[in-house]
Amino acid sequence: MPPKRKPAARKPASRKGTPAANKGKPAASKGRPAASKGRPAASRGKPGAHKGKPGARKAVAHLSAQDPVLAGVIAAVGRLPDARDGRPAREDHYGALVRTIVGQQLSVYAARAIYGRLTERFSGRPPTPAEILAEKPEELRAAVGLSRAKVSFLRSLAEHVIHGDLELERLDELDDEQVTAELVAVKGLGTWSAQMFLMFHLERPDVLPVGDLGIRRAIERAYELDALPEAAEIERIAARWRPYRTLACRYLWQSLRNRPM
Repeated sequence: MPPKRKPAARKPASRKGTPAANKGKPAASKGRPAASKGRPAASRGKPGAHKGKPGARKAVAHLSAQDPVLAGVIAAVGRLPDARDGRPAREDHYGALVRTIVGQQLSVYAARAIYGRLTERFSGRPPTPAEILAEKPEELRAAVGLSRAKVSFLRSLAEHVIHGDLELERLDELDDEQVTAELVAVKGLGTWSAQMFLMFHLERPDVLPVGDLGIRRAIERAYELDALPEAAEIERIAARWRPYRTLACRYLWQSLRNRPM
């Protein structure tokens, strides 16, 4: 009889059953990373795209682990605003470049106001190249509040697009350096403008605008430097941020409660 009672106790069976039940939980949790893997895979088709919460968490974790000073900035800033808020649709490369030109060398608020007047003139949307060229330059300047130089830049952009010198539909296929080379060929689009386009419109993840005054000032404050850093020093500091320098810059801009147009 005693030998029969031992199997009937079922304690060993219950112990085996508990790990078996626990195994089910990790299996369920494994499903979540598997689902998140689909997002980065989808974003790989577009160079530099880094949408999706899993990818953002990974980038923030990398930046925080690599740079304690930047980790403090990230913690102080908290949640970043939507980078696409108020910007043209992802496929509207021309509208994004128009917005970039309008925002050059202006405060965020002034740039938004002028861009708002421009889109109001064209039924709430960015003007097409043909519409820009159809406008009388002085009338457009006076109505919107643009400088004469920026009106000429907008006309140069429109001409490049209409004549086929700037093939906007190809930009997604090019790497960062190639995109920059294409854009700086247009009057009024310099390196900084190309970098803003890469960062905020094409959403390339590893862009570092070393000449941007906001980035220089934010680094000076965060790293307690004696003066605004030059390009070489910014490159040295930012080497640890690769391949997420765009995101690092967004946190630095936000630490000043400012961001480019």
